[in-house]
Amino acid sequence: MEIALLIAGVAVGAISGFFGVGGGTILVPVLLYLGYDIKDAIGISVVQMVFSSIFGSFLNFRRGTLKISSTIFFGFGGFLGGLLSGYVVHTLSSHTLTLILLGVVLFAIYRFFHAPAESHKPAIENRLLFLLIGIFIGIFATSVGIGGALLLTPIMVGFLHYHVKEAVSAALFFVTFSSVAGLISLSRFGYVDWADGIMIGVASLIGVFIGIHFAHKTDPKRHKNLILILNFVILALIANKLFRG
Repeated sequence: MEIALLIAGVAVGAISGFFGVGGGTILVPVLLYLGYDIKDAIGISVVQMVFSSIFGSFLNFRRGTLKISSTIFFGFGGFLGGLLSGYVVHTLSSHTLTLILLGVVLFAIYRFFHAPAESHKPAIENRLLFLLIGIFIGIFATSVGIGGALLLTPIMVGFLHYHVKEAVSAALFFVTFSSVAGLISLSRFGYVDWADGIMIGVASLIGVFIGIHFAHKTDPKRHKNLILILNFVILALIANKLFRG
């Protein structure tokens, strides 16, 4: 089991760095297939997201694709919303949480499919709006074990007219705030397996470095298409698990 978790950590880290997601979008389904209950899987994935998002944001900032001044308000909102995630996980059933996760992925696929990789419109800069969006995503995304990047990236590209690479970097930065808040909230209810979470989190750092390296060398349109493919894979995994019980 330990070898499988280490391999999963490196793989999820690479996905996190390349696609700008926290890693929970793929790690939760993987842990479900390894026999974990969804609530335990959510707790482990949040620990991993803290590791990958902090390290990945540092690398993106050094490369110049992360603009902290305005996008940090997404993070503030995500932190506030993430603090409520433990109550949501504690209240809702595992089946309901899985349905929510399925709905999140469906929305991401629909919105991102219609969004251009490089918008010619000026990016919208509204800190209050960023804060409100962050709160909404923080509440619901962290509750199902994802950092929120799966939602934030299509919102930034499709509605706020951000370049896909800037959106990916900002989304991973957002995960830093939402995952830390989610970790605090989930740990209060005993849903965090620290040993397995830290093992996967440390292993994911290797993958994050590799993923970000290739992300900055990939054409924006191809990058967007690969994100869509990832979402379809996640959708298939979740739907299969849901219908098989």
